Amino acid sequence: MRLLHYIRALLGIIGRELLRFVYQRERFISALVRPLVWLFIFAAGFRSTLGVAIIPPYETYILYEVYITPGLLGMILLFNGMQSSLSMVYDREMGSMKTLLVCPLPRWYLLVGKLLAGVLVAILQAYAFLLIAWFYDVQAPPEGYLSVLPALILAGLMLGALGLLLSSFIKQLENFAGVMNFVIFPMFFLSTALYPPWKIQESSELLHTLASYNPFSQAVELIRFALYGQFNLYACIYTSAALIVFLIVAIIGYNPSRGMMQRKGGPTA
Repeated sequence: MRLLHYIRALLGIIGRELLRFVYQRERFISALVRPLVWLFIFAAGFRSTLGVAIIPPYETYILYEVYITPGLLGMILLFNGMQSSLSMVYDREMGSMKTLLVCPLPRWYLLVGKLLAGVLVAILQAYAFLLIAWFYDVQAPPEGYLSVLPALILAGLMLGALGLLLSSFIKQLENFAGVMNFVIFPMFFLSTALYPPWKIQESSELLHTLASYNPFSQAVELIRFALYGQFNLYACIYTSAALIVFLIVAIIGYNPSRGMMQRKGGPTA
């Protein structure tokens, strides 16, 4: 296979995902409404609980709305990763996934292409959220809107790979919807997206330990530091390691000779 074939396949996968995103406007609206509700309503109601605090990387007193903004960006990436994987389960039921996976290109390349396409859509949603938050006076330093891009890409890849992993083990569409809720809500609430680590530790040492090992927490911390022009090395390494593990297991899961696809009667290449 020539390099041109790989490029055309990648562009085709990304273009298909973007077209699906354009025509499914409800998906874009719902992806924004969910974090905006948390920003406008939840943050206002709980401001008296956390108030203001000195929390890295801010190094100054901040409002609660400012603190949870990176967590809400993580929420957008998490939900989009699950939505992209949900579409893969749907495509598998409809038969279009078979057309993709039987092409002569390597299966891992096709899956990574799907992952990249989903991340691109998630980043568009994340910046749309940041724009709305900016008009709500929840603003980061100007350079932070550029420095956060690599963190959004890495975090989006990791969370998208998690969704890809789940989709490789689930056959029916209705089952995946239930698993999404089982994964999304524990990951989100058992993280540092809504409360700083010291606040969680005050409540429970066990919850603090679980939150610190939660990959979503590290993805949020990576975004939080990057949004303010700082680099969190530990969060970057942890998120990268989780991405590698999730992606490798997902690729194995989609391999008909080694994974779950063969046992489920999935497409063969």
